[in-house]
Amino acid sequence: MTQCIGTAPDHNHEHMLSVLARADATRLKTFVEPLIADLGDIEVRENRTGLVMLPMRDTAQGTHFHLGEVLVSEAHITAAGCEGYGMRRGRDLEAAMAMAIVDLCAAMGLHRDVCADFVAAEATTQADDDHETLRRVEATRVDMETF
Repeated sequence: MTQCIGTAPDHNHEHMLSVLARADATRLKTFVEPLIADLGDIEVRENRTGLVMLPMRDTAQGTHFHLGEVLVSEAHITAAGCEGYGMRRGRDLEAAMAMAIVDLCAAMGLHRDVCADFVAAEATTQADDDHETLRRVEATRVDMETF
């Protein structure tokens, strides 16, 4: 099996997958399209949808429980001895496959700068969206001391 660059200690795999899992599906698919040609023969090992349990923690008692089930799409691909993985909420298998292709490119060391730039741009967009959501939530806060 080929030594994949993505397994190097400096590769922040968890962060990249977290950002790609929340990335805009249309932008992700558009970004991946030109990268496919450079990967060679790709073997699709998994390409499916399914339900996964959503674990939560009761903050009052510290116990864990399952809040419910979440529909996800998952893709697991290989090429040249390296693996790419993608799992996203919803049933968009093409977006999960696009996520796996970016992961595979990172693992193979292909288009590293382009992929890193895309992930950084998506992370910035997501951080801005999160900030805006928290700002709107903060506006609804009720200070109980004033009653």
